[in-house]
Amino acid sequence: MGPLYPFEGKLPQVDPEAWVAPTAAVIGDVTIGPRSNIWYHCVLRGDTNYIRIGAGSNIQDGTIIHVNAGKQATNIGDDVTVGHAAIIHACTLMNRAFVGMGATVLDDAVIEEGGVLAAGSVLPPGKRIASLELWMGNPAKPVRLLTLEQRAGFDRTAPHYVELSARHRASLG
Repeated sequence: MGPLYPFEGKLPQVDPEAWVAPTAAVIGDVTIGPRSNIWYHCVLRGDTNYIRIGAGSNIQDGTIIHVNAGKQATNIGDDVTVGHAAIIHACTLMNRAFVGMGATVLDDAVIEEGGVLAAGSVLPPGKRIASLELWMGNPAKPVRLLTLEQRAGFDRTAPHYVELSARHRASLG
């Protein structure tokens, strides 16, 4: 289990079924639900507000998750995928949200259940991606609605990472 650091008396709470890579840093008021997985070199800093991650979500390598002091927490639902090197800041990612590699989600933004932010995109403060919408660009804008078949492809990622994290846990002993 990766390093868990207290901040002002608050220690991260990690479900026993979750996995945190040994090079990740999880700090302060952070809760990680069952089967969720936090990958190598991620930083989750719940110092001036809280971070909550539901069940079966994957936060991929090099991602930074932070909050806004006293104003906005970060809430991540179940079966969410956050791609490599993303920045998630003081926002809400509802169940099955998908954030592509290198994307940024800013303060008070929301990705609704099944919404997708494309790789490299920046979702500005306060914007909301609706269910089945695909947004891309900087600033991100809606591109199209996904079909249920297209969305099903994104839904295969979270279970894959749950399985892969179990293999990493076993390999590291």
